[in-house]
Amino acid sequence: MLPEFRNEPFTCFTCEENKRKMEEALERVHSRFGERNKLYINGEWVSSSSGETFNSINPSNKDEVVGVFERANTDDAERAIQAALKAFEEWRFYPPEERAAILLKAAKRMRERKFEFAAWMVYEVGKNWAEADADVAEAIDYLEFYAREMLRYSERQPLTPYPGEFNEYFYIPLGVVVVIPPWNFPLAIMLGMSTAAIVTGNTVVLKPASDAPAIATRFVELMEEVGLPRGVLNLITGPGGKIGDFLVSHPKTRMIAFTGSREIGLRIVELAAKTSPGQIWIKRVIAEMGGKDAIIVDSEAELEDAAAGVIASAFGYQGQKCSACSRLIVVEDVYDKFLEMVVERARKIEIGPADKNYFMGPVINGAAEAKILEYIEIGKNEGKLLCGGEKAEGNGFYIKPTIFADVSPTARIAQEEIFGPVLSVIKARDFDHAIEIANGTQYGLTGSVYTLNRKKIEKAKRLFHVGNLYINRKCTGALVDVHPFGGFNMSGTDSKAGGRDYLLLFLQGKSVSERL
Repeated sequence: MLPEFRNEPFTCFTCEENKRKMEEALERVHSRFGERNKLYINGEWVSSSSGETFNSINPSNKDEVVGVFERANTDDAERAIQAALKAFEEWRFYPPEERAAILLKAAKRMRERKFEFAAWMVYEVGKNWAEADADVAEAIDYLEFYAREMLRYSERQPLTPYPGEFNEYFYIPLGVVVVIPPWNFPLAIMLGMSTAAIVTGNTVVLKPASDAPAIATRFVELMEEVGLPRGVLNLITGPGGKIGDFLVSHPKTRMIAFTGSREIGLRIVELAAKTSPGQIWIKRVIAEMGGKDAIIVDSEAELEDAAAGVIASAFGYQGQKCSACSRLIVVEDVYDKFLEMVVERARKIEIGPADKNYFMGPVINGAAEAKILEYIEIGKNEGKLLCGGEKAEGNGFYIKPTIFADVSPTARIAQEEIFGPVLSVIKARDFDHAIEIANGTQYGLTGSVYTLNRKKIEKAKRLFHVGNLYINRKCTGALVDVHPFGGFNMSGTDSKAGGRDYLLLFLQGKSVSERL
């Protein structure tokens, strides 16, 4: 009997022992910089058909190559699909208890190597220690939680009895699942989508983000270590949409699990809707596609708490979270006072290399840096620049925390996802107007309301149209089985990752009736 699920605790880095372990892990990972990594197809580490490679760069120091990776082509993708297809014929019949046991074993191993996995994220995607540690903790949570969930779904499902018949209803897997994760939660989201597919009896072709192939490779190595059968998990690395389009359009692909931008998500939905020759099913797609998340600060809010929540939500991990606060909507009675509080805190934020554990590190790459700086220039014509608005010093992709005040709700910087440390502050007449503004984008992922008025809280619960609403706390930091995560509208398909109905998305129900 498994103990009840509990979330993995975060590491306290004020503890000298934990600080030492993290520093040692960073040294070990740094010593492996520049290693060449291969594809993983049908249980073997292989070179790409193209013979070409690409580098993963440390965004904190553009001169450092974290690793060298195979640039896969469509021939490699085809081999991965065929390996997954073949493995599915056996894996789908593995007892759910055995599949769950593999996840639990992986959770144990990852817990033992928590600092190592966090260190890879510090270097490859620029997360500070706390952000990287939280990513690992979430990954462990997915392993533990989805293992338990599979055992629950494997139980006999209740049906209404009928005279003269023995009736059953149970769940079976779908087939080959293509997993396309983002770079910003390169372990947790990547692992969560992959292991949800695996534990339910599906097989996986994993194409990680080209900015985070090392972390995906470490995950695949771990799953190999704990005895995952060959072909169940296949790894294809390489930049470019050509491979992604090929995998999504393949007639043997049964399902696509995606997290990323709205543009790519909608393209996947469109491609998956088109049937290819030899395709005998309607492909299933789950997609999480970002947001333009708002925090509302009411005139009856506890302003100190709200200011701390805004700073954490807007500038934690450089604003590179789909849940990050990019719009701050303040009721006019406290607008000036609260704006001053937020700007004062933002100006004190220190920026530097992620391995040195600054609060803010780099954005992910040069393209992201250029895009964010372009939006900042747009913002200078759409609002009043109060702080930031430029690059920060250093040999990485550093941008200062940027705040624009007096922004129109319809301004581009208040409507379009920037995915960086840029906050647009909007004045609302009253609480009702604030909710109206908050709902005035094409997205609906997360949101937060700071108020001590119970009637206003209840109104927000009814009317603030987001998949994850938080009251009197920050709008980031969802926990597995505490805050099932997924959004409305163009934020995605509301597939609640870390929730108790998530595994159903990777299963199909079968009804069997026997006459007695």
